[in-house]
Amino acid sequence: MRLGQRLRTIADMVPIGVTMADIGTDHAYLPIYLVEQKIITSAIAGDIHQGPYLSAKNAVAAVQLTQHISVRLGNGLEVVKPGEAEVVVIAGMGGANIIDILNSRPEVTSKVKRLILQPMIAAALVRTWLHTQGWQIVDEQLVQEEGKLYQIIAAEPGGSPVVEPVLYEIGPLLWQSKHPLLKLHINELIGHLRGVILAMEGSADAVKLAKYREYTIRLKALEEKIRCL
Repeated sequence: MRLGQRLRTIADMVPIGVTMADIGTDHAYLPIYLVEQKIITSAIAGDIHQGPYLSAKNAVAAVQLTQHISVRLGNGLEVVKPGEAEVVVIAGMGGANIIDILNSRPEVTSKVKRLILQPMIAAALVRTWLHTQGWQIVDEQLVQEEGKLYQIIAAEPGGSPVVEPVLYEIGPLLWQSKHPLLKLHINELIGHLRGVILAMEGSADAVKLAKYREYTIRLKALEEKIRCL
C-alpha cells in the first residue's frame, strides 16, 4: 500500500506497536499501510457511510488483513469500545465535526494515548478544544498535496500553557519550528480572513457585529506574524 503525502505524514505520527482507530477511514488505506509496515499491531477502521465502509471491507479482505483490521460501520467513536484504541486518527473532516466526535465518547478518549487530527477547516477551534480539555499538542505538520495545504495535529494527555490567540490559528509548534510551509500557511489564513471581512463590509449591519471586530483583530495579528518571518 502506497500513501499520498498527507496520509504518509499522519502515518509517521503513529507510534510503533499501538492499537489504532481510524475514524472516517474511507478505503482503509491508512490502517492497511500501518499493519503491512508492522508499525501497529491491529486497527479499527470506522466509517459512518455504507459506501466507504464496504470499500474498506473489500480493501482489507483483498490484502488478507481481516484478522488485524476490524472494519466497522457507525458514527464516529461509537464503533470503538473504551480501551480498544491507544491512538485515534480523525482526518479529512471539519474542525467542529472532529470536536463533536471527541466530545461524544469521553469514556473512549479518556483511555487514548494520542490523538492525530487533520481538520479541513477550523483548526484553531480544534487546538483551543485540545487546550481546554487537557491535551497537549506534541507535533504539528503542514503538508501540501495536489495544490492543497493540510494541517496535521498530534496531541497527548497533559496540560499545556496558554498561548497568544493567533497561535491557535497558526499552530504553536508550526510557529516554533518555523515550518518550511509556514509562510504559505499564514498567507492562506490571511487571504481567507480578508475575503470574509470584505464580504461583511458589503453590509452596514455586518460591520457593526462583534464578529467583524473579531475578524479584523485576527487579521491584524496574522499580518504582524507574517512580518516576523
